[in-house]
Amino acid sequence: MRKNNTIEFINLGCSKNLVDSEHLSAQLQKQGYNCRHDSDKIIGSTVVVNTCGFIGDAKEESINTILNLCELKKKHKIEKLFVMGCLSERYLSDLEQEIPEVDKFYGKFTWKKMLADLGHTYDDSLSTSRDVTTPKHYAYLKISEGCNRRCSYCAIPIITGPHTSIPMEELVDEAKRLVATGVKELQVIAQDLSSYGKDLYGKVMLPELVEKLSDIPGVEWIRLHYAYPSDFPWDLLRVMNERSNVCKYLDVAFQHISTGMLKKMLRHVTKEETIEFIERVRREVPGITLRTTFIVGHPGETEEDFNELLQFVKDTKFDRMGAFAYSEEEGTYSARHYKDDIPFETKQERLDQLMKVQEKIALQKNGEKVGQTMKVIVDREDAEYFICRTEFDSPEVDQEVLVKKSDNDMTIGEFYNVEITDCDYFDLFGKVAD
Repeated sequence: MRKNNTIEFINLGCSKNLVDSEHLSAQLQKQGYNCRHDSDKIIGSTVVVNTCGFIGDAKEESINTILNLCELKKKHKIEKLFVMGCLSERYLSDLEQEIPEVDKFYGKFTWKKMLADLGHTYDDSLSTSRDVTTPKHYAYLKISEGCNRRCSYCAIPIITGPHTSIPMEELVDEAKRLVATGVKELQVIAQDLSSYGKDLYGKVMLPELVEKLSDIPGVEWIRLHYAYPSDFPWDLLRVMNERSNVCKYLDVAFQHISTGMLKKMLRHVTKEETIEFIERVRREVPGITLRTTFIVGHPGETEEDFNELLQFVKDTKFDRMGAFAYSEEEGTYSARHYKDDIPFETKQERLDQLMKVQEKIALQKNGEKVGQTMKVIVDREDAEYFICRTEFDSPEVDQEVLVKKSDNDMTIGEFYNVEITDCDYFDLFGKVAD
């Protein structure tokens, strides 16, 4: 039997979309609804799908999920189906025509209208309230939307529009509300951290914002995703050094190192400037963990370009690194001006090569941690291990510290000092320090 007061959320987008779902969920809970997120079993009569429209695989997942739910609706297993997020922002009119079984599609920024369609009014007093769906000790804090960078391959500016900062006082209020619910760790997120505040205050205000967040009692860790190397707010490094609850962790997507490729990608930075950036960050914040991502197979990438990237990764030894094969996205500069001229097999070979290099680097860096005692937070547990993270690891994307349950007693959401006893490529193993 379907529960009419239960709304099921299926979140397919990134952590920025998840924040939108959490805001909407808080509003619906105020109206008496029971909100469930990413449920294995749907028991509610209404389903809300928050979609991703960034790359091909994510779009396909979103479409398939919607179609499967439409089948459930035809069988009267759900009554209402609403779709929001990036996919419907990008393809709103097409989706309305192609999938009429959906009760209503909302763009990424029009989800508040869903409340009216359910017979309710948006409550401004709850504008900074969230129904946190992550483990209760950490939450994502989205500080801006959109992007002005216009990199050649990226569809995000097409979907989300120009960079728009959220006012500082709203973010501080939201963070305080999160802490009041038990959050100890803030994952500060934006498509472009480096531009925060320009549109509102006439200058970048990221260092000032991080200082205000770090002043909130109860905030133990603040971690930053995603900065750009050009126009970087260098005063942020001072804040990292001065504030013990600001993690020495920075996520900066470099995407490539060949100056020719960086120019084709419209990154507005050169190889020399990238190297200078990394050297300065590491010099001014000793012990910082740098996370980055690269794209292989972008139109025009030669073997020489790729080998240059491969050597750069070997020399630089990033603490954390992800990589992707180029995927053409309609409407982007690349799709309009370049031919996707590199075979899929070549892209995959380059991707595999790059990640094998990083595996060796990761194993070496992890080996250097064996014997050290590190502060960790416990995220969850399975049958055998407590699964933890250090300040140098972000949830869902970075490695974890596994502590055997049979020999240790830990509590989820609490901090411990753990002695690292062993490692593999992408995990550490440890025991609670005496």
